[in-house]
Amino acid sequence: MIPDETVDRVREAADIVEVISEFVPLKRSGGTWRGPCPFHQGKNPNFAVSPSHGSYHCFVCHESGDVFTFIRKRLGLDWPAAVKFIGDKVGIEVIDAPRRAQVVDPNAPNHEVLAAAGEWFQQQLRDEAGGRAAREYLASRGLDEAAWSRFGLGFAPRDAQALRRYLHSLGADDARQLEAGLLVLREGETEPRVRFRGRVMFPIHDERGRPVGFGGRAMGDDTPKYLNSPESAVFQKRRTLYGLNTAKQAMRRASRAIVVEGYLDAIRLMLAGIEEVVAPLGTALTEEQAQLLVRYATEVFLLYDGDEAGQKATFRSGLELLRAKATVRVVSLPEGEDPDSFVRAQGRAAMEGQLQQAIDLFDRQVQLLERRGWFADLRHRRTAIDKLLPTIRAAQDPLTRDLYLARLSATTQLDKSTLAAEADALPDRDRRALPARQNRDVSSGGSGDEPPPYDGPYDGGYDGHHDGPPDYAAHGGDVEPQPLPPPASEAKPPWKGSKRGKSQGPDWQVTAIPPRPSRDEPVERALVRAMLADRGMAERVAERHPPDSFRDARYRVIYDVLLHAPLDEPLDRIAEQLGADVLRAMRDLIEGAPFDAEAADIGLSLSKLDVRALETRKDEVLDAMRRTDDRETLDRLMRERLELETEIRRILPMRSLRSRPRR
Repeated sequence: MIPDETVDRVREAADIVEVISEFVPLKRSGGTWRGPCPFHQGKNPNFAVSPSHGSYHCFVCHESGDVFTFIRKRLGLDWPAAVKFIGDKVGIEVIDAPRRAQVVDPNAPNHEVLAAAGEWFQQQLRDEAGGRAAREYLASRGLDEAAWSRFGLGFAPRDAQALRRYLHSLGADDARQLEAGLLVLREGETEPRVRFRGRVMFPIHDERGRPVGFGGRAMGDDTPKYLNSPESAVFQKRRTLYGLNTAKQAMRRASRAIVVEGYLDAIRLMLAGIEEVVAPLGTALTEEQAQLLVRYATEVFLLYDGDEAGQKATFRSGLELLRAKATVRVVSLPEGEDPDSFVRAQGRAAMEGQLQQAIDLFDRQVQLLERRGWFADLRHRRTAIDKLLPTIRAAQDPLTRDLYLARLSATTQLDKSTLAAEADALPDRDRRALPARQNRDVSSGGSGDEPPPYDGPYDGGYDGHHDGPPDYAAHGGDVEPQPLPPPASEAKPPWKGSKRGKSQGPDWQVTAIPPRPSRDEPVERALVRAMLADRGMAERVAERHPPDSFRDARYRVIYDVLLHAPLDEPLDRIAEQLGADVLRAMRDLIEGAPFDAEAADIGLSLSKLDVRALETRKDEVLDAMRRTDDRETLDRLMRERLELETEIRRILPMRSLRSRPRR
């Protein structure tokens, strides 16, 4: 007998449309796929396959069932053989109960120790004294004790050894805790310490509901604001969606999926009764996450924040979903609102109203371009078309692609076949040349006042921060149409004193990042080289210094994109996402002398960044001391200054500090 959990895994992994289409010619019709019934040899499209429900039905002979039923009846197989047949197709080994009894899940100990840690975090949240600050934070976000229990919320105290000691008492040694991502052993240290300290804890489960990791949210000014478990045998961020284990059945019932940015956004919607909601563990969906979603619903609503980073994440996620053949809708909340704040203030009915007003991804892109006047004349119309072509290329569903071409044809008054040829004219092998061509600067002959086509998360600007212009729009919701940019000769360069600046286009224009020399560049350069050589290095650096702590804008962008890219994504695909200046910097790092990990001394580089952060704080303290006459404040600042100087001397040898300029 095949275990139920194996059957569920195979059913969830199987694409019923893909399986049945091997036997029946299917064409999409709304949310279903239609074709002639193979059971009564029908000629008309009376046979319907519903991917969101994982079932089929014939409206003439009334044959119906799931993917296993179809294979059993079509091929004459018994139940175990049908499950094994589908299992072979999706790469899942199907074994009978006697053999399974002898097989031990190698990841079971990791799931067990993570479950134990989750229970301990929940206990700490309810601790009268230790969990008070965390309870107050959750209360300020409108989450009561019932919500804590429902979503398993907890608290990680600042004690660097408390969880370790507790798990030791249960028999989980350091090796097991390290493998599960609960401990971290830093460079030069002999004793591991817990990864999460002073954070509200959100447990993360896989599709089957097993604990695989945690997300820790800082309550104060700690960075990063959110800290996830590291990649491990049970936790791969690119293949995991927060809330999917509970949302998947709701997605099938509602025939839709809603994607939000963060844990609290997802929790707020679920508490309001909108349960078909998930959140990626970052800002944008990965290919694997998109494939996960379309198993349960092919209509996906993107409900991201209306700020610059949220807009960028919306369009990046939309492209991945189009490649997975989803129908993508964009929800635009009022300016300044996010899903959490909007539902708390307005309630479920108002959110349902926003969902009903959602528009197609491509329509949203056209809308933003129209409002800014980019179809007003021939010169700008050409670049607006370039901006929209990647979305047409991403649409894998033929009907959706045809609809997008028709929409663009009507908007631009260009022949649809011409636009189709243009969309097909850029094969994958030529895409690597895109960044240098699309993000050209004045010195390379470009006029500089054009928005490059949207073709990835980094068109030269820095995502998630305000160092560079946004990609499509700086704000969600309605905005007034913007005038066309002035000619390049009249425009003021965006960087004062730079001869490489571009003219001021719309507020989402992307420009090349100018070189920014820095005395700190060698340290950042060494770390980015290490990240390029060892893709897991970005997470290790992020534990101490997030991307926005890098002062060289080029290295900051490379670091950030490496941190959020899947570990197995090829560097040439990552290079497609970079602007020209950043791409040149990346090539210099890759094409230089072979990377020598021992010579690079990553631990020393990280320590130098530690010292840099401490010295920055020391400068702030010194400045505050000069500006205050209050004796008590002056004494407090003096003590902090002495503590900072002591910590600086502890981190780096004195000989490393003597060469630094005096402050």
